[in-house]
Amino acid sequence: MTQESLTEKLATHLMRPVDKATRQRARLHLLDWLGCVAGARRSEIAGTIVHKVDVEQDPLDMSRWFGNLLEMDDVHRMSILHPGPIVWPAALSAFPESMDDTLDRAVKGYEATIAVGSTFDAAHYGHYHNTATAGVFGAVAAFWAYDDNSPGNFPQEIETMTAAFGLAGSVTGGLWQMRNEVSDTKQWHIVAAHNTGNNACCYAWDGIKGPRFILEGPQGLYAATCENPKPMTFPEQWRIHEVSFKPWGACRHAHPAIDAALELKTKLGALEGDILVETYADAIAFCDRPDPQSVIDAKFSIQHAVALVARKGTPRLADFESGAIAELADARSLVTVSEASDITGRYPGHYGARITCAGETVEIADTLGDPERPLSETGIVEKAWSLIAWGGLPEAEADRAVYLALKGQDPEAIRKMLSDWLS
Repeated sequence: MTQESLTEKLATHLMRPVDKATRQRARLHLLDWLGCVAGARRSEIAGTIVHKVDVEQDPLDMSRWFGNLLEMDDVHRMSILHPGPIVWPAALSAFPESMDDTLDRAVKGYEATIAVGSTFDAAHYGHYHNTATAGVFGAVAAFWAYDDNSPGNFPQEIETMTAAFGLAGSVTGGLWQMRNEVSDTKQWHIVAAHNTGNNACCYAWDGIKGPRFILEGPQGLYAATCENPKPMTFPEQWRIHEVSFKPWGACRHAHPAIDAALELKTKLGALEGDILVETYADAIAFCDRPDPQSVIDAKFSIQHAVALVARKGTPRLADFESGAIAELADARSLVTVSEASDITGRYPGHYGARITCAGETVEIADTLGDPERPLSETGIVEKAWSLIAWGGLPEAEADRAVYLALKGQDPEAIRKMLSDWLS
């Protein structure tokens, strides 16, 4: 008997039906993504992208660029990636026949992205943007047509989807060099993963073959980019339930420090004088930026995030824009960041931080929005409302988005709404 590859096992895993509760969970992530897209309309970065990109008539083209701009998109901790910005444009641009079809595609897109991303090790993440590397697999799963799964077609369906995974995985990537230079590359990674997944599906449907062992083969993705890849697992519960919502517009690695700073400020009444932040190694690697020069720098700066909590309180989107960067320079100079080995030891299962100021210390193990400390549905709706308002849209558009995402039955109505927002 021929050995079954990981992508064949993944394809089989994705053919399961999606239950009603998981579809409802997916609706919350849809609303969250819509809020991120709407809010990005006002970002300083968005204006440069709009002028640089020759976008086609489909409104989803621009939504692919906007979904990650504010750094408020959903995140999966163990795989250290952001599924939503890739999966939702793919699920919607596949022209689904119904809302259930849209939600099912998205759930399976999240599953494939996380299933692959959770196998990457620290060596991979040290150089590769996991969202980009695993995202092509999620895009394939979200684009896929699942409406012809009669028992007689099942083996062919698995073979064809495996070919698409192989094609997409053979050209995936996404290097972190973008963190060291001013560029639009992070958003380009989202667009490229989306396009690669789409193209892989189309060619696989036409009979073009991709390698079955693209992940674990001797010259496959693991051999090229990992030292000790983790086993791929196939849990019964859909993994979209594991995905965290981000309450603040900064890199997720900065969120534990924000959370701990807010708690310590509540305890002390104020954060004055020197502040010590202890956190895990990856948070230092990505977000130790004492002197941010741009909006992106500020969103990836623990010093800036903690300084704004000290001076202003709960972070707002405006607190990461150019004016706030200059305003908080003195406050940032009071913030020292260092690694704590005990906190690193609990990562990535737990994103933690410890803050010390004026002789008092607060430590948090899991940050707001994680499964252990979830945002309520009300909190997710309020986040979407604030993002849509920040994007300059009227209250009626927030009502429209909440209704279409949480109760609507027509995916075309969502496409129309995006067209209204982004045209």
